[in-house]
Amino acid sequence: MTQEWELERSLDAVAPRLRALRQRREATLAELSERTGISVSTLSRLESGGRRPTLDLLMRLATAYRVSLDDLVGAPQIADPRVRPKPFYRDGKAIIPLTRDTPGLHAYKMVLPGHPSESPVPQRTHGGYDWIYVLSGRVRLALGDEELVLEPGEAAEFDTRVPHGMVSASLEPAEVLNLLSAQGERVHLRTVDG
Repeated sequence: MTQEWELERSLDAVAPRLRALRQRREATLAELSERTGISVSTLSRLESGGRRPTLDLLMRLATAYRVSLDDLVGAPQIADPRVRPKPFYRDGKAIIPLTRDTPGLHAYKMVLPGHPSESPVPQRTHGGYDWIYVLSGRVRLALGDEELVLEPGEAAEFDTRVPHGMVSASLEPAEVLNLLSAQGERVHLRTVDG
């Protein structure tokens, strides 16, 4: 296998990775164009494989997605397996990625701020399957018309096409571990029994 062939293979794999990353972030091409200064048509050609990415384009996309160039192009991991999380905030929640930003299963630690008990739980839908585990505090989990309160040590899993949302069940923060499969696969945990 020549070095040139390896490079070609890596570049061919960038297009689906870019599309999957944008879709996971629930961004449109127009929104990404605004953030990067790259035209919508160029972004579309990059995602379809109709255009080879240049270093300049990859740098702008990596910055917009807050990922390393290695993660963006799928460079093989050669040394340090540690994940260096870069926390971000969405809807008042602190979200700490615990996995690299690649297609497949994603793990996050989330800190949910205190939430008034009389306030509704905002809900949304998206493709995938979600699993949460409460580390501390109490969590109100809304699934469509149903609402549950999860205590520390309790877990829940659900299809994210069902309207869902979670908030702290009190004015105190709550912490959860969250596994999300963008492809809609359920989490398979091995037990001692098999």
